[in-house]
Amino acid sequence: MVIGPSWVGDTILAQPLLRRLREQHPDARLDVLAPAWTLPLLKRMPEITQGIASPFAHGELKLRARLALARELRVRRYRRAIVLPNSFKSALIPWFARIPVRTGYVGEFRYGLLNDIRTLDEHALPMMAERYGALAQSAGEALQRPLPGLQLTVDTDGRARLLDQLGLALSAPVVCLCPGAEYGPAKRWPTEHFAELAQQLRHAGFQVWVIGSHNDRELGAQIARRSTGAALDLTGRTSLEQALDLLSCAQHVVSNDSGLMHVAAALGVSLVALYGSSSPTFTPPLSARAHVIKLDLPCSPCYKRQCPLGHFNCMRQLTPRRVYDALVSMQTSSPQDEAL
Repeated sequence: MVIGPSWVGDTILAQPLLRRLREQHPDARLDVLAPAWTLPLLKRMPEITQGIASPFAHGELKLRARLALARELRVRRYRRAIVLPNSFKSALIPWFARIPVRTGYVGEFRYGLLNDIRTLDEHALPMMAERYGALAQSAGEALQRPLPGLQLTVDTDGRARLLDQLGLALSAPVVCLCPGAEYGPAKRWPTEHFAELAQQLRHAGFQVWVIGSHNDRELGAQIARRSTGAALDLTGRTSLEQALDLLSCAQHVVSNDSGLMHVAAALGVSLVALYGSSSPTFTPPLSARAHVIKLDLPCSPCYKRQCPLGHFNCMRQLTPRRVYDALVSMQTSSPQDEAL
């Protein structure tokens, strides 16, 4: 059993660990206990036997409920648990379930709950995916590189039905824009920049779809309005699984550092990833087809939800023209794509 992370992007970054575990144990049961909103992604990872919904909200202890769930899981006789979150609460269920080997990093007050406890060397393992992947190996063993790549399956039949339902056609190449970022506004490229880019792309003969969750609807509406119709707003009109299938239609994706950015990377779609307050050193898109753009200002990365200086220059000064030029460059290096 793997105790999975709570964020969509972090769930994608855990897949190299899951694939390595499957390589090591091809016939074993491999389950992931994770928040319900990440289960659609786990469903698309072929190495997983089952995703199990964790019913606990962020910050909830609920000891009795955790004990009850652990008793239900105990009958599966897991031989090992790997705990990815660093919280005390996340280590309780494997302990309650009496799983013999319980692996994870030191975290908060977890001595005893974990019996294969690791100390993180941040310099040796700068990337989150590497930190997760190292937990598949024995303590003290150097990480085996390269990590297994990302791989999400696409429901082609469901995608065809979705395209028909939304009135979409693939008669012209598609660029998907992903303007959301759940962590906070400091990770979001301005909507006016997305709108200007959409106009440039539309002029070049592309369809432009704006993809996002219910929480991104205002962003999508602003982009559609400011682009004077160049962008089609699909935010809030799809589930996470459906968004995944729509992204697989794209020739290019332009995204903030977000869960959908990592989904696009896992699909192997040509991707431009925009970084401001966060850093690709820690959570890069794991794809050879990804191109990262960032300005490297002295104040960046700050890892804040809001710009602490108020100017938001790390994203405001990253111009639509620069992103468009990056797409042109990627087209030139991918002769199978139509030219911009």
